[in-house]
Amino acid sequence: MNDIATRSSALAPNTTHPKTHPLSPDMLRRMDAYWRAANYLSVGQIYLRDNALLDRPLTIADVKPRLLGHWGTTPGLNFLYVHLNRLIVEHDLDMINIIGPGHGGPGLVANTYLEGSYTERYPAIERSRSGMHRLFRQFSWPGGIPSHVAPETPGSIHEGGELGYSLAHAYGAAFDNPDLIVACVVGDGEAETGALAASWHSNKFLNPARDGAVLPILHLNGFKIANPTILARIDGHELDALLRGYGHEPYYVGGSDPAAVHQQLAAALDKALAKIQAIQAAARIEGVTPERPRWPMIVFRTPKGWTGPKFVDGKPVEGTWRAHQVPIADFKDSEHLRQLETWMRSYRPEELFDANGKFLEEYASLAPTGHRRMGANPHANGGELMVSLSLPDFRSFAVPVDIPGRVKAEATRVLGRYLRDVMKLNLASVNFRLFGPDETASNRLADVYDVSGKVWMAEIEAVDEHLSTDGRVMEVLSEHLCQGWLEGYLLTGRHGLFSCYEAFVHIVDSMVNQHAKWLKTTRTIPWRRPIASLNYLLTSHVWRQDHNGLSHQDPGFIDHVANKTADVARIYLPPDANCLLSVGDHCLRSRGYVNVIVAGKQPEWQWLGIDAAVRHCTAGAGIWAWAGDDPDPDVVMACAGDVPTLETLAAVTMLRAYVPDIRIRVVNVVDLMVLQPRSEHSHGLDEREFDALFTRDTPVIFAFHGYPAMIHKLTYRRANHANIHVRGYKEMGTTTTPFDMVVLNDLDRYRLALDAIERIPRFQDRVPRETARYWTTMERHKLYIAEQGDDLPEVRDWQWSR
Repeated sequence: MNDIATRSSALAPNTTHPKTHPLSPDMLRRMDAYWRAANYLSVGQIYLRDNALLDRPLTIADVKPRLLGHWGTTPGLNFLYVHLNRLIVEHDLDMINIIGPGHGGPGLVANTYLEGSYTERYPAIERSRSGMHRLFRQFSWPGGIPSHVAPETPGSIHEGGELGYSLAHAYGAAFDNPDLIVACVVGDGEAETGALAASWHSNKFLNPARDGAVLPILHLNGFKIANPTILARIDGHELDALLRGYGHEPYYVGGSDPAAVHQQLAAALDKALAKIQAIQAAARIEGVTPERPRWPMIVFRTPKGWTGPKFVDGKPVEGTWRAHQVPIADFKDSEHLRQLETWMRSYRPEELFDANGKFLEEYASLAPTGHRRMGANPHANGGELMVSLSLPDFRSFAVPVDIPGRVKAEATRVLGRYLRDVMKLNLASVNFRLFGPDETASNRLADVYDVSGKVWMAEIEAVDEHLSTDGRVMEVLSEHLCQGWLEGYLLTGRHGLFSCYEAFVHIVDSMVNQHAKWLKTTRTIPWRRPIASLNYLLTSHVWRQDHNGLSHQDPGFIDHVANKTADVARIYLPPDANCLLSVGDHCLRSRGYVNVIVAGKQPEWQWLGIDAAVRHCTAGAGIWAWAGDDPDPDVVMACAGDVPTLETLAAVTMLRAYVPDIRIRVVNVVDLMVLQPRSEHSHGLDEREFDALFTRDTPVIFAFHGYPAMIHKLTYRRANHANIHVRGYKEMGTTTTPFDMVVLNDLDRYRLALDAIERIPRFQDRVPRETARYWTTMERHKLYIAEQGDDLPEVRDWQWSR
């Protein structure tokens, strides 16, 4: 078993290790009782289905048949919660609590129950004998609540099912919340993840003059599921050097004697709060330019499974990996039942709850009241605080388009001018930020710098541009941090946009999974207020990454998000700048979705005027009559995405030249989810509407931005699905020319035109001739790009004509 006291004192000479005793004997007694109550309720949730107050000896019938949950981290979380409560009460703090080791869910449920916020949200779980019975029974029970900290847990904004994101969420919550302190418990297992390792650098972006504070609490309990943790086993000097290197001033607390650790932690928290308040006071003096401070943090070392069974079946449990989940199992062994009862009675519940199961006021009075309770703080239910964005009229940024295909524009640059004014209009309300991994200018959004620079609290040199301590653009070369910051920002009631290269947004696949699940779940929780949507702008996309090559080519985030529940997923493929303006404005106004917008940044032909663009985006898909609307078409040329739209329209001009009497309909899809049946997605077209676009029996050549299988997945139940032939990306990328990228993936105009002729019955006699023409053209294309390093003039200089 670890010698906790020895390890916690084996620190570098320059570390701070508070040794004062700020708690009076009576306060120490009451706080320890509160902690025991939280531990008792936590164990009860994991194990018991009946006999909540142990009115009689435990029987096997009192124990749940399936034991699910995590004990190991929970007593430490409970210990921290009661101490944070003391800090809140004594200093009237506005504080929320983010729990990285969210598998300690029973502890957070227990503490919100003790403070009363849980009962306010769930009146059936009253603070009584019957309420405690329901509290225990619902945990990890069918129809009950999850074992992890989850949306159902009052006071939570961080779902701890997956580790690594707590600290990024904490900083996102603190940005633009000057009076908020975010206490963030980082588990030592979680600290081994790449996302968390990068998150320590978030303190370089926190401005003490205008932002709140984050108090990281690194909880070293020594073990993960079955292995020791790195930070708990390295030398104390090395750990201290690491944390100081990240820019923190660590205060160390540790041991296994509760009375001593209570005093240590109280002293450390007092000192950390004083440090935070001093930093903020100095930075908020009028006329002072804030400098990057060394923020305090706590290193809290306690035994895993503290106060639990010391040994089970002759093997050590407390202080080992065996305490991680359920320390005592297999209740066919009567000795195990006796051990469980002894364990629970060690908390002396008869001293904590009255005969009716109510927590004694002597201890309950330690908790904050009203919105100061961490389970009732409105920042942890951000929709309660959310103020709608002030948005400019996006139409005023439109590209004039009198005739389709006569003017070129960079779609994201046009959107950047709109976002500049979004930023400007919301400077006073400080509730909008733009996030991205070092790509704002690269993605043509640099006009936002006219209003606000990039947040930077570190050193600024003469060669730097647009860096500012009070900027509102968040750039760091970590997609994890951008995602985590934005999620924390949204969950506490603000708005934002994440701009990213399309191929590399996959880095946050798992994070968007968790957020989508959060949004899905909160739709069924009446007290959870809607928050602003998680908005992605994906650019530098697959079809215009010909210069960087295969490593930068991947449209698969579309598939990833499309797999999320229809309540949440929204995917938009605007074909030009005006459609992008319409979609962007819509997404910033929306609530509770994951919105994915894919748009190019290169100069491209523009197709729709702003009024037509609004109508088109509102419908989600439509027939482009100006491109060819025959009531009885030979073929439907469909497209989704800017480059597929370009290639489709080029193919249409070629088909008319090849076969003058061909009858063509052009259908463009901007909202990908309209392709699903309405029974599957609220944006889906009904059968009549879908057939009106795609017909019931006509060949459809569908040019798609992403992987072809996605279109088949969305349309497989449609009447005309058997006639839908999809072209899209098929992992045939490399470093080449822009047009060769579409050629390699059979998405080019020549291939689309041949596809159409091959599938129109009355043109079967033309297929050999057109096939020969196709291969001759491909040979000419390959020879030209090999010799000239650029695309054929007929491709490069193509322009739409009817």
